[in-house]
Amino acid sequence: MAIGIDPGYLCRMAANPRRAKPGSNVRGYLDGQMLVAMPTMRDERFSRTVIYMCAHSSDGAMGIVVNQTATNLAFPDLLVQLDIIPEAQKITLPSRINTIRVLRGGPVETGRGFVLHTSDFYIENSTLPIDEGICLTATLDILKAMATGEGPTDAVLALGYAGWGAGQLENEIQSNGWLHCPADMDLIFGPDTETKYDRAMRKIGIDPGMLSSESGHA
Repeated sequence: MAIGIDPGYLCRMAANPRRAKPGSNVRGYLDGQMLVAMPTMRDERFSRTVIYMCAHSSDGAMGIVVNQTATNLAFPDLLVQLDIIPEAQKITLPSRINTIRVLRGGPVETGRGFVLHTSDFYIENSTLPIDEGICLTATLDILKAMATGEGPTDAVLALGYAGWGAGQLENEIQSNGWLHCPADMDLIFGPDTETKYDRAMRKIGIDPGMLSSESGHA
């Protein structure tokens, strides 16, 4: 399996002059927020998903699903597949490398990789700062740094992303497809992916057990 890591999309979103500043609520933009699927979500690809929003503007939106693990794909194996390290070097990798999760980041361009990470690592012209100490980098340089123990404190590698065209996400929110809440480090980087949906719902103030598939259709 080969992964092409392309920063072009991120650069275009970051250069958008109408993009809201991190942490702001200008025009309802959701940069740095968690997007949480409602039980009414009709698209099975996004059922019970929790998405960290990396960019949101009048031109569209982009985020990373943080609660869907890529099956049968370990981070050290990925480093070998990308020719970052030889097979024999896997046993000498920093111990924390084995804890880095590979996620199914979304249904768009699933052959591309995106590293969502803490802001203690930064590559000029490649890293996109998002909000509250969270960044996104989409070049192989970050994987090389991680392989030598010089990468960020916390990180996940996502294959693919969730993307919306102009006005599409806003329409889905108005149609009771999504809720949103502030992000926190555990929802983004925590290892227990199976409980993230329920925890995000509780953070919004909703008991998941009280919701039915008919919620929002009074």
